[in-house]
Amino acid sequence: MLRLRPFLNVGRLHRGYASVAGPHALVLLEHRAGVIESGSLSALTAAQQLGGQVTGLVVGAPDQVKGVVEKAKKLKGLSTVLHASSEQYAHSIPEVVSPLLEKLLADNTPYTHVVSAHSSDAKSLLPRVAARLDLPAVSDITSLEHDGASNATTFTRPIYAGNAIATVRAPPSVRVKFFTVRSTAFKASAADEGAPAAEDKAVEPVEVSNPPTQHVRTDLTKSDRPDLGSASRVVSGGRALKNAETFKATLEPLADVLGAAIGASRAAVDAGYADNSLQVGQTGKVVAPELYMAIGISGAIQHLAGMKDSKLIVAINKDPEAPIFQVADVGLVADLYEAVPELVEKLKKQA
Repeated sequence: MLRLRPFLNVGRLHRGYASVAGPHALVLLEHRAGVIESGSLSALTAAQQLGGQVTGLVVGAPDQVKGVVEKAKKLKGLSTVLHASSEQYAHSIPEVVSPLLEKLLADNTPYTHVVSAHSSDAKSLLPRVAARLDLPAVSDITSLEHDGASNATTFTRPIYAGNAIATVRAPPSVRVKFFTVRSTAFKASAADEGAPAAEDKAVEPVEVSNPPTQHVRTDLTKSDRPDLGSASRVVSGGRALKNAETFKATLEPLADVLGAAIGASRAAVDAGYADNSLQVGQTGKVVAPELYMAIGISGAIQHLAGMKDSKLIVAINKDPEAPIFQVADVGLVADLYEAVPELVEKLKKQA
């Protein structure tokens, strides 16, 4: 008897593995008077550390957007620049701008992260958008690490006025991870003239009828000095300077000879010695210049939180027990009304 042996011709088997899409960050590029804010350039650097694609977003009035987009296209690390222009976007009002971001971050969005500077505008906008999308947001981060295999991102951020560092992990279940960046913790991204320009794409604005909030006016403190947030040298004064006239007469000559910005402690601002735009500290601006001079500042924790990352800290105070000396690299126990004028004269002779 002849038996037929069944034969099955099986082709080569292929085993497939599911892959996790790489990170794709959307960076909010804030701008003023046609210039991209330095904090946004630091946010761009942080976004590049995720290790994936980076897209910039420019929002503003039609006469504002064009020039900013041209500058943004030259920035290192950007592959695409999105831009939305409308008269409603002339001023960054969260209730007006947030619908645009909600549209860009809908369920089928390609973006895995939304990044911005830890600015006053972003602190109003990003948490609002995140909440409306039922997503968390992490603020004021100083470092980040992205795990491409699991699509989880780990951040560090200061808490308790900088006396402790919290480590926060955004798991893969968070489809879009929102975070703001402490600008002093990341180097500002620069233009890359040799690289090809990024692609720019227009995004249709989302008009908001009868917005609940309207812009009334913007009051800016005009100064020929370097901007406090980005200056390489800062001279700050405290409550020991007695009044606004003494504050100005003592600090301005020193700031002039050093080419420095002027800052102030909260106590000095509360006493009316200086405008609140000059306040350095936990509830003011966080700075990390090459040189920070604390004149007549005791060194309260609130103030130290805004300047202790400075490269060189110089303190002048007549109290040898002042807390500022614990963080100062150079300390001088002296009467500031004698020490500062003498320092100014010596600096002028060396200039």
